[in-house]
Amino acid sequence: MTDVTGAPAEVLHTLFHSDQGGHEQVVLCQDRATGLKAVIAIHSTALGPALGGTRFYPYATEAEAVADALNLARGMSYKNAMAGLDHGGGKAVIIGDPEQDKTEDLLLAYGRMVASLGGRYVTACDVGTYVADMDVVARECRWTTGRSPENGGAGDSSVLTAFGVYQGMRASAQHLWGDPSLRDRRVGVAGVGKVGHHLVRHLLDEGAEVVITDVRADAVRRVLDQYPGRVTAVADTEALIRVEGLDVYAPCALGGALNDLSVPVLTAKVVCGAANNQLAHPGVEKDLADRGILYAPDYVVNAGGVIQVADELHGFDFDRCKAKAAKIFDTTLAIFARAKEDGIPPAAAADRIAEQRMADARATR
Repeated sequence: MTDVTGAPAEVLHTLFHSDQGGHEQVVLCQDRATGLKAVIAIHSTALGPALGGTRFYPYATEAEAVADALNLARGMSYKNAMAGLDHGGGKAVIIGDPEQDKTEDLLLAYGRMVASLGGRYVTACDVGTYVADMDVVARECRWTTGRSPENGGAGDSSVLTAFGVYQGMRASAQHLWGDPSLRDRRVGVAGVGKVGHHLVRHLLDEGAEVVITDVRADAVRRVLDQYPGRVTAVADTEALIRVEGLDVYAPCALGGALNDLSVPVLTAKVVCGAANNQLAHPGVEKDLADRGILYAPDYVVNAGGVIQVADELHGFDFDRCKAKAAKIFDTTLAIFARAKEDGIPPAAAADRIAEQRMADARATR
């Protein structure tokens, strides 16, 4: 392990001086024997041990990986606070192509790195990692969740993540149209992988009209085959956000979906999706509000998965978790009400509520 003194200046500036920083600890991890290169970022432990998934992704540069870990860890602090969990925020990224570089020995080495933090960080699944991977990591690290039922875990957390996004979408409909029903609403889902394909099922069950896209043709084909004649596909996200008459846009892939190029051409009246860090930079939330687009903060509506993995640490109960995830409906409505009261975008209102909970926790230490 090393410290971050070798990181480029812009990363250090983000960590120590930017509003996006304020992290308690960032660890760079390397195991040359297995090829492991990873970053573990702990943003806050004010509410308890940091909890967040492990992303396995082929970053173009190490600096990009560090920056992503910082942003994701910060988002987890806010997500866990808004979900009412006794956990702070953390995130880890493993640099590499999971299809080519992921091995059992590499995952075991990663588990040893997480274990060396002594419980300050609890890991789970994220993009590029799965339940089976967490089973391997757990062989070296007891601070691992998101494991299989056969190994004492709760299994796939994407089911409750999708359910929570669906609840956030219903709350958005209630706030904007006075009715939580999504029947006959046209919803565009960008990314129909782990979470997105479950979200499609909820939408179809309620009678919504669903349009999808994904960078992977096989993911699109799976949904079209599963729901023949009930789902429409478009070529890419750029086409999806321009679909005429779109009521809701659900970004369910990687972050940064809402940016200076996408927001001006977005036809939807609501944005509510599963992707983390949907706002490409500060100020996008105001751009959405200025266009009259209601944004359901991503870390609020996609918290169903972290609710599940947190519950696993205490003995998993699906019905208990689903009941907690259902409260995302009420939490989202409360954020919209706070935003209206304070005259600020919903993203800023959610931040204020989360920051107050973390500040109250620090004050009682």
